[in-house]
Amino acid sequence: MRGLSGGPRSGPDRVSARAAGPAVAGTVAVAVLLSGCAADGTGARDEGPARAESATGPAPASPSASPAKAAGRVDAVRLVKDDPQVSAEVKRELKPCVADEYPVDVSYGDLTGGSAEDIVVNVLTCGDAVGVGSYVYRERNGGYQHVFKAEAPPVYAEIDRGDLVVSKQEYEKDDPVSNPSGESVITYRWTAGRFVEKYRTHNDYSNAAGTGASPVPDS
Repeated sequence: MRGLSGGPRSGPDRVSARAAGPAVAGTVAVAVLLSGCAADGTGARDEGPARAESATGPAPASPSASPAKAAGRVDAVRLVKDDPQVSAEVKRELKPCVADEYPVDVSYGDLTGGSAEDIVVNVLTCGDAVGVGSYVYRERNGGYQHVFKAEAPPVYAEIDRGDLVVSKQEYEKDDPVSNPSGESVITYRWTAGRFVEKYRTHNDYSNAAGTGASPVPDS
């Protein structure tokens, strides 16, 4: 099951995982606290193109010889809840699963060439860890600016060698949650101040019943 992150409290929780099952904007500055509980994860796999997929941002930063500095661990739950670009449906899903453990995965890395690491937040469901929203935030003036969202579940996003990769498992009628009919994977790259689609692949899976085997792409 994908990671659960603690809610606001002292000390960050580090999470990372990838659910075996299904789990993607104008410029908006979102100021967040850089202290308190932080959800942190490696963000294993991305799932899904977004119902609302948009990304705009400031002009790209000038190239720097030094790598982006590590971002301070943020309160990812507060970051998403305070973001007006996040849908009401996703905010309703963002509630503790157990005690104060929230269903979020967080990844830090260089996606936009800024002076600090960017943050990718995936919001999941508690029961089956389905991704319901994926977001990217870029550090700006001591806060974080929303630069990407994907909200068509099941969706999951990750950082892959400097690119943003968003994946979506797809279902036909009567497909069980454990056995999707296919998957689309979209790779985005930060270009001229926004994320631009660079690659798209799609796999159709064999749904032969009773094989007990993992889905295999059809030729």
